[in-house]
Amino acid sequence: MSAHRSYVRSLYKRALNTSMDWYPNRQTWRPIALQIRAEFEANRGESSPVRVQQLLRETEDVLEEYKHPLPYKYMTAPGGTKYERNLWFEDNMSHQEQHH
Repeated sequence: MSAHRSYVRSLYKRALNTSMDWYPNRQTWRPIALQIRAEFEANRGESSPVRVQQLLRETEDVLEEYKHPLPYKYMTAPGGTKYERNLWFEDNMSHQEQHH
């Protein structure tokens, strides 16, 4: 796979994730996701390297503009509310077991 194709896929995924930060409910988010897909598809056949670079730059700018100040994190992902939440308990239990 070409570097360009990989970059566009990454950009598409970032666009979907950014939109999901604002619309965490799947039913509300789905029309936005379809709109993002349609915008990417509309430019799929662009062959002018200058225009492609312009589109990529514009997309990066839009993603930066719409970046959520508190992005959604899955509960068990790093930074999520349940990420490693039992480590303190597990560490203290193993520490106590060693002393008994």
